[in-house]
Amino acid sequence: MVEAGERGTGAESADVPEGSAETLDRPLPEGVRRRVIAITSEGFGGLTVGELPAQLRQYARFTPTRRLKFAGNAMAAALEGETLFRQRIGERLREAQPELAAALDAGTAPPAADPLDVAAAAYVLRPVGWVKLVTAAGEEAQRADVERADEETRAELERLRRELAETREKSRSEHERLRTELDSAKREAEALHRKLRAALSDVKRGEAALRKADAESEALRAETHTQLSAADSETRRLKSRLGEAESALEASRKAVREGRSVEDMRVRLLLDTLVEATQGLRRELALPPVSVRPAETVDAVEPGRMTPKDIAARALSENDPAILDQLLALPQAHLVVDGYNVTKTGYPTMPLEKQRLRLLGSLSGLAAQTGAEVTCVFDGAELAAPVLLAPPRGVRVLFSKPGVTADELIRQLVRAEPSGRPVTVVSTDREVADGIARAGARPVASAVLLKRLSRG
Repeated sequence: MVEAGERGTGAESADVPEGSAETLDRPLPEGVRRRVIAITSEGFGGLTVGELPAQLRQYARFTPTRRLKFAGNAMAAALEGETLFRQRIGERLREAQPELAAALDAGTAPPAADPLDVAAAAYVLRPVGWVKLVTAAGEEAQRADVERADEETRAELERLRRELAETREKSRSEHERLRTELDSAKREAEALHRKLRAALSDVKRGEAALRKADAESEALRAETHTQLSAADSETRRLKSRLGEAESALEASRKAVREGRSVEDMRVRLLLDTLVEATQGLRRELALPPVSVRPAETVDAVEPGRMTPKDIAARALSENDPAILDQLLALPQAHLVVDGYNVTKTGYPTMPLEKQRLRLLGSLSGLAAQTGAEVTCVFDGAELAAPVLLAPPRGVRVLFSKPGVTADELIRQLVRAEPSGRPVTVVSTDREVADGIARAGARPVASAVLLKRLSRG
């Protein structure tokens, strides 16, 4: 192949066709150019690597399809610029299409041949007059393209006319349909507007009825609340009365169980007081036994004589602690102390707890000395919790209930005693003193008790 190629190359160089001097004055028509690249690609495979131009050797191993895709421009440039390469491609073309090559060499073109194939072969073989063949083929191809484009344009125009007519018909039908739907929508909208107005009217009537129902419900709720409050108050009152009745019943049952009543205890206490007073007077006066007549048992003041109270008043001052000793020395004496009134008079700066402890300790000693019954009363109305206190021996400690003052509790204690029992109340409160004096008790100032306790 190499020797034949070299012989062919020398012969072709010595005998260059006359048409090789002709040149095109315009670019190859696109259809002719594609056919030229196809002829080059077909002849490419019959050449060795050494017979290929340097710029095409990299495509030597490509398949014809890949060669057309990637090396088309390179093959066209090499065919135009490399005469030897074009001649070698022309030899392959002569071998492949001898009749077409012979006709071109004779200056004629086969009448049945494609003008593009004739022009491409003429471009590669370069016979005499090849430029005219290429130009004529290009013009023929251009006319064919123009005719084809005109035909396509007419067909496209006809198609567009049909589509326009169809579109107009569809638009007319759609317009009629939309007009019908619009009329139907208007009728539905009017019906909905009427329903909406009716619904709004119903809503307004419902809101008015709801407001009226709310007002009635609120009035009923207020009335019910008032009735419930009254019922609660009545229930609490009845429970209180029931508790009092139960307490009275329990006290009555307890009295029955013990075989005596409160009045019996008061009478017995008064009787013991009178008996002890009589025995004390008898011992004090050293009276011999005599026959006593009923008229002689009546205690009265004889004309011109003074009572023991007058004698004590003449002998002692109201602020003398000895008065308290005389009162506590009486039979069955009961000393009632207004606790906070005494502590706040004697030691007001101390905490309340220490005030109570100090007073109760002193009263315990006083009770042991005199043997009198001692009751100390504190105001418990403002206590947050019960006071944890162990009363000292001989002293009764009481706190007033919520809503009850210590003064009122002292009055209740005095009223609970039988008339005639010696009861002494220690308080500086003038209202308390006047009240218990009317009830038959003896008031003593807090300062007197403090002086007596300080003496020990």
